[in-house]
Amino acid sequence: MNNSTIDKEEIARFSAIAKEWWDPNGKFRPLHKFNPVRLAYIRENLIEHFSLDGTKPQPLAGLEIVDIGCGGGLLCEPLKRLGANITGIDAAKRNIQIAKAHAKESGLKIDYQTTSAEELADSGIEFDVVLNMEVVEHVNNVPLFLKSCAKLVKPNGLMLVSTINRTAKAFALAIVGAEYVLNWLPKGTHSYDKFLTPEEISKMVERENMAIIDRCGVTFSPLKDQWRRSRDMSVNYMLLAKKNK
Repeated sequence: MNNSTIDKEEIARFSAIAKEWWDPNGKFRPLHKFNPVRLAYIRENLIEHFSLDGTKPQPLAGLEIVDIGCGGGLLCEPLKRLGANITGIDAAKRNIQIAKAHAKESGLKIDYQTTSAEELADSGIEFDVVLNMEVVEHVNNVPLFLKSCAKLVKPNGLMLVSTINRTAKAFALAIVGAEYVLNWLPKGTHSYDKFLTPEEISKMVERENMAIIDRCGVTFSPLKDQWRRSRDMSVNYMLLAKKNK
């Protein structure tokens, strides 16, 4: 089995379009549209789990969060504005360069690093929250990836995973529809054989002394042109896991 989680073809693919990370109408438009749903899910669960004051302008103040596969920083920046101490890592140097430049322009102090989950885990550092948002379907050696990410979570800390289910419906919508019909994403962005079911991810996460404490689906409404949380996990879904003490 490959002992690295880095998929060089995926890194090259995202590096080629890295300059478009912050263009809401560019190649990452679907992620810009998706961002409010996942950000709200993260915010709500962190406030509840860590007993934080959600009425404060920076309710996540004091939390140490790492965003694995942070790309251009679409999640890091709003989480920093909510008060968290943010580390963003990505195996693509070009993504980190874009993220650093945008954070500087925005006046935000974010620790961006070009590295992998297993390399960061080997350093012995731990975080209150580890984010795996739209990443697991782009890495090699998923068991190693999730093991490394779980190692980064402090006892009683949280890990969030957001990805695409391996179903016929997901193939039709996330690949055929999004990439070939609607041209929402560059062709080849996703490979069906790299999609994972919630059960598969849950089993791998639970082997690492973690427990799944919440799960939800995310669906797209064409009429409203927006994403929303749903009980339907057949295409996009999010899992929330807690590290046992």
